[in-house]
Amino acid sequence: MAGKPSSKAEAWAIFDHIVAEAAPGGEHSNPWVRREDGQLRFEPDYRVLELLLGVPLHLKAATQSGVPALALDVWLSYEFRRAGFDADQVWPRPSHPRVLPPAVAALTRSLPAKLRAEVAARIATTSSIPGVTTSSGNILGKNYIKQVDVIMTDWSTGPELLVSTKRMDSSYGKNAPNRVEESYGDAKNLRLRHPLAALGFVFGLRSDILQKEAATAEWIFDLLVKLGLEDDAYHATCLVLMEYGDDVALPAGEAEPADPGILEPGPADKDADDDLPLAVSAPTVLDAVKHLPKVRILQDKTPDDLAPGRFLGAMVTRVLGATPVTMHKEARHRRASPAPTLPVT
Repeated sequence: MAGKPSSKAEAWAIFDHIVAEAAPGGEHSNPWVRREDGQLRFEPDYRVLELLLGVPLHLKAATQSGVPALALDVWLSYEFRRAGFDADQVWPRPSHPRVLPPAVAALTRSLPAKLRAEVAARIATTSSIPGVTTSSGNILGKNYIKQVDVIMTDWSTGPELLVSTKRMDSSYGKNAPNRVEESYGDAKNLRLRHPLAALGFVFGLRSDILQKEAATAEWIFDLLVKLGLEDDAYHATCLVLMEYGDDVALPAGEAEPADPGILEPGPADKDADDDLPLAVSAPTVLDAVKHLPKVRILQDKTPDDLAPGRFLGAMVTRVLGATPVTMHKEARHRRASPAPTLPVT
């Protein structure tokens, strides 16, 4: 008898629907806008972020399931596709498998129709193919392999963009020191081997910390800003301040998930089965989206140096600045063709 589907498998079905609806036919909106003062700004799609963040609350997915943090990863990869980067290069991809080398995708597209369909079907329905597809991106740093949450890479360039994400919804004073220590270690390990890659850190934080532990919030904000200023740490850091009601809060008293730690070379992809979205009917997914708990991003409470728009703009600009003008042409075109001038707010 089959066991109960994992929270992650359920979440992927809803995540994929939200992202697909936001980009019909794979066509993404241009995030770049020009302000009245001439400033070029990256405008994130906060509506999609708020929907994605509602998924783990709807599923009551435990923190240890990885689903709450995964919502941030899905949104960031969506935003980098909005910026114009190729869907096969930015991981996690918007469909299974979440990690697929661009060279394999290109080879599949080049095959004769019948063979192409067979290969594509095998890739799409197999949890993982050793050495080809995985559920997470593992990258060698200076001294050891680390799992990185959002990646853009190709064999010909190496990693161009690396983003680590972490999330806290409770027990702030107890968990914050561990999260900060992990982030410092991640930054040094990755930066020293990949100095040209855009290296970023995104921290999701429930907004009730502002009332419950204001001093801890101030300390976290200060450390996040400093992480983005040091020469050997991150190029940019970001705070996603999430507001939602206690009636839909994640299970209380649960420890934050431990950092995956140092990975052995060629680790088995044990979570690959969880990465396959459930084959559920469209009405079922639509009903889930319709009843997602309300989540609001508190932009006005977020320090300017940690604003998501500033972070995304800095990451995209750094990638484009570190590559020849013949690469990432769509991303360059989008940045050079912002939406009409908007009032300064």
